[in-house]
Amino acid sequence: MAWMVNKQVPVGKWKRFHLWLGALLCWLCFMIVTPKITLSHKPHQFADMRNFLGVPNTLNVITNFPFLLVGVVGFVLSLQGCFFNISLKGEVWGWALFYGGIVGLAFGSAHYHLKPDDSRVMWDTLPMMIAYSSLFSSFMAERVGQRAGLSCLFGLLLIVLLSTAYARTFNDLRLCMMFQLIPCIAIPAMTFLYPPKYTHSRYWLWAAGVCLLAKFEDALDKKIYNANRYLISGHSLEHLCSAAIPVLFTIMLIHRTIRFQRLVQEDHEMIECSRNKVHFTNNALFHQLDRVLRHELHFSTQ
Repeated sequence: MAWMVNKQVPVGKWKRFHLWLGALLCWLCFMIVTPKITLSHKPHQFADMRNFLGVPNTLNVITNFPFLLVGVVGFVLSLQGCFFNISLKGEVWGWALFYGGIVGLAFGSAHYHLKPDDSRVMWDTLPMMIAYSSLFSSFMAERVGQRAGLSCLFGLLLIVLLSTAYARTFNDLRLCMMFQLIPCIAIPAMTFLYPPKYTHSRYWLWAAGVCLLAKFEDALDKKIYNANRYLISGHSLEHLCSAAIPVLFTIMLIHRTIRFQRLVQEDHEMIECSRNKVHFTNNALFHQLDRVLRHELHFSTQ
């Protein structure tokens, strides 16, 4: 059983080719079916535009603080390597960049919401794309292998740069919006294709559910704001809900263990238990034989 600890799912060249071909076909279908999404696809007007203490759009700005807090903590713990259960160097790169992207999202989103316009919207979008790309590469490194994870990391980061340039050049956000499908659709779908290497793998699905909830809150921004009597808007709740995603992954990384280590430990416990039973049985047989010999010796002396 010990050889299974570091075993990774083999992915042949043809299988990798089919995966990339499928991703390319999905991208082409998305670009053909969906209409162009311009930088000004909707007015930069949110339900809650109140100012407190001279800070424009106060709640939409300060609700980015949880991103900064959890991002800094996660980034430090990823590089330190003592608290997070990470067994591959490729995973360290992915998780460190994920939390770095969360920190960048805190500053970029706050900067955008101070004065929402077309020139600042990419500061809100770019860190999110980096975080989602790094998250997917960490998932691939865990489920498929370190080489596949690093390939996805560098490939997706290149696509991030190309998507940003495409959005600024052609005034089209469709490529950038596709990265929002990673935590909601891509990762949950692939959890059923590749077996987990670690325990607590259900956190991936929980994070996907929280991400979908955040998207609904953003879509119902004004309705939520009116429903709670103008206390907090749906967009501000979307920030808080999205900040729970890296919190879930932080808890997962702290508590998870390699699944096969448990199997090895259980095997050792079973072997030790068998040895104890054998030792107990031998002792019982020895005492029984001793009583028989003493009994025969007693009758022979009489």
